[in-house]
Amino acid sequence: MNWITSIFLFALILNLILELWLNIKNQFHIGAHREKVPDDFSDVVSLDAHQKAADYSRAKLQLGRLGLFYDAAIILFMTLGGGFQDIYNLWLQTTLEPIWRNVAFLLSTIWFLSILHLPFSIMSTFKIEEQFGFNKTTPTKFATDLLKSWALGLVLGLPLVWAVVSIMNAYIDDLWWLYTWALWMGFQLVLMWAYPKWIAPIFNKFTPLEDGEMKQRIEALLDRTGFESNGVFVMDGSSRSGHGNAYFTGFGKNKRIVFFDTLLEKLSPEEVEAVLAHELGHFKHGHIKKRLIEATLMTLAGLALLGWLAEQPVFYSGLGMVDQTPAIALLLFMTAVPVMFFFMGPISAIKSRKHEFEADAFAAEHVGSEHLISALLKLYRDNASTLTPDPSYSAYHDSHPPAKIRIDHLKSLQEK
Repeated sequence: MNWITSIFLFALILNLILELWLNIKNQFHIGAHREKVPDDFSDVVSLDAHQKAADYSRAKLQLGRLGLFYDAAIILFMTLGGGFQDIYNLWLQTTLEPIWRNVAFLLSTIWFLSILHLPFSIMSTFKIEEQFGFNKTTPTKFATDLLKSWALGLVLGLPLVWAVVSIMNAYIDDLWWLYTWALWMGFQLVLMWAYPKWIAPIFNKFTPLEDGEMKQRIEALLDRTGFESNGVFVMDGSSRSGHGNAYFTGFGKNKRIVFFDTLLEKLSPEEVEAVLAHELGHFKHGHIKKRLIEATLMTLAGLALLGWLAEQPVFYSGLGMVDQTPAIALLLFMTAVPVMFFFMGPISAIKSRKHEFEADAFAAEHVGSEHLISALLKLYRDNASTLTPDPSYSAYHDSHPPAKIRIDHLKSLQEK
């Protein structure tokens, strides 16, 4: 067993044990608080709704525990168990040119991994979401969405993977990782720009927000905050799920504001305005740019590391591969790095929660805390979000502050 294998196994086992402990801890904590609605929420959330949220969260945690073992088994099978090598051997038997053989190997392996994870997506959608009344997706629509995703992945992924493999082959002893980084970042920016107008409509229907009080409030808020967008749209989220949400999408002048139709049905115009003000806060504080810069630097560092690892025979043998090609190095890196750097997740969650507090403060400044508090209470209730997560689990995983902490923060801003 070489040092790559040792580090990989140690990280995989440690991550599995930690995730399992946090999962079980959260399960018991939510169960222990199931019989009583927290005082701060009792005026809006009924005991039945609180118990539904607890049961919904625990059901997802149970499926998540199974997924932890399943994912670890797949990773071990595909790496040390020789799964990746077996797939590569199949492509070696073809008459394809080496570059196309490597492209086919990468794309087929990614597709095969998506097939392996498909049962959990089905269970989540048609068992848990169905059981708690959130699923609106039919088997036909689920299958259609899946085929669309695969087709889109092929259309976008084929030229990108071909370009990356070509660069790696041409500059394997040079700064190929730098050229690959430039290509990847350019692709990401184009994708961000194109997503609202060309990609998102493949899966959902988007219609401009109708004239009325809500649109007037939104336009007035945009004017006050100096935010420019390419329109405010309503998405048919109810065609797939009963959950409500809102988000920004796009890049530069191609930015769009999108509301789920389920959100607009549940919130008043004042509450929708408050939710939008929170999202605007992310832009005004530069959170989107900061995350993009961080992702850019992390990608550069990761590819530089891959540039070194790709030249180390121990990297391939330590992860179950006999053959050594740039495409294999890229796949092993995509598989192993998330395992070895799992501790980066909580760091990202900490920064994200800080950004949420800043965005809440921006909303409180421009529209007041009252309507954002009422909107959040309704969303917690209607989306069956648990009000009593385990503090350790929440600190490790959650990108948003727990309900009580977030509401208390907004109340303190209201008092000021």
